[in-house]
Amino acid sequence: MIETAVVILNWNGVHHLKSFLPGVLSLSVSNGSQVFIGDNGSVDDSVAFLKEQFPEVKLIRLDKNYGFSEGYNRVLKTIDARYFVLLNSDIEVTENWLDPMIRILQSRPDVAAVMPKIRSYKNRSYFEHAGAAGGFIDRFGYPFCRGRILNRVEKDEGQYDQESEIFWATGACMAVRADLFNNLGGFDAFMFAHMEEIDLCWRFQNAGYKVIFSPQSVVFHIGGGTLPNEHPRKLFLNFRNNLILLYKNLPSRKKPGVLLTRMVLDGIAAVKFLIYLKFQHALAIIRAHIQFYRILPKYRNARKSLPATTTYPKMMYMGSILYQFYIRGIRKFSSLNFVR
Repeated sequence: MIETAVVILNWNGVHHLKSFLPGVLSLSVSNGSQVFIGDNGSVDDSVAFLKEQFPEVKLIRLDKNYGFSEGYNRVLKTIDARYFVLLNSDIEVTENWLDPMIRILQSRPDVAAVMPKIRSYKNRSYFEHAGAAGGFIDRFGYPFCRGRILNRVEKDEGQYDQESEIFWATGACMAVRADLFNNLGGFDAFMFAHMEEIDLCWRFQNAGYKVIFSPQSVVFHIGGGTLPNEHPRKLFLNFRNNLILLYKNLPSRKKPGVLLTRMVLDGIAAVKFLIYLKFQHALAIIRAHIQFYRILPKYRNARKSLPATTTYPKMMYMGSILYQFYIRGIRKFSSLNFVR
């Protein structure tokens, strides 16, 4: 067994591998760590490039694109390690990015996962949308971050430079206990991509573990590499998977009210897209709800195998982030007075 496996899931990302893999190799291979590339059925030159330029990298090839969730599940099943570090191919790592996260996992058995500070590769003094300085969700399932509320991203001025407990760690870069990841079933394969890391971190908390943000570790993320933020496909996956994670993880007595509220709020979002003549976007939200209701029997059975929960996780924001953003005009996490 190796101590730490840094695992990059690649899909047609040879351009990112050329740019960022050398840095990952030079700044990660220490203290028993090893770099792996899981190739998700790429049809570009990724495999040939890796074999020719980086034969020392452990390459795990999948026969097709299984998405983020099942792709990682399949790749990680083949790796015997104490800790997994999931890393997007479009991330630039920095000096000492890895050790702070691993030290937390080594010293704190109550911690399931750790994420670094995520800053924008293109606008380097600002946080990046996918994770920023640690993720949270509100009581209705809407995600936000320290350093990013909805579409407003803050400049990093050291305001979140404290090691802190958070609700979710971004799948773009997260260190996780391998045994716990495997014991809890890994990512939800049906989700394919988007929201799967929030679902996993919620399950960690329901099982009694914590998720931590480590500001001593810093990486730079390009983001939006597979689908633009408002692409109808991405919109569909985000809305559908958000409903799934709520149904799976909410306390049973809270589910009816929350899901009913989401029907109303998502309906408003669809109408807004119609007003702006974005018909494919409105249809994506409608399709997300239709598919969610169709697969409810599957998740009704799956829910029975998860730990019974009667309360919200400690790190959930019990207000509405939409109300804070659109009605109160809150644009910064620090203005929420959200203290745990």
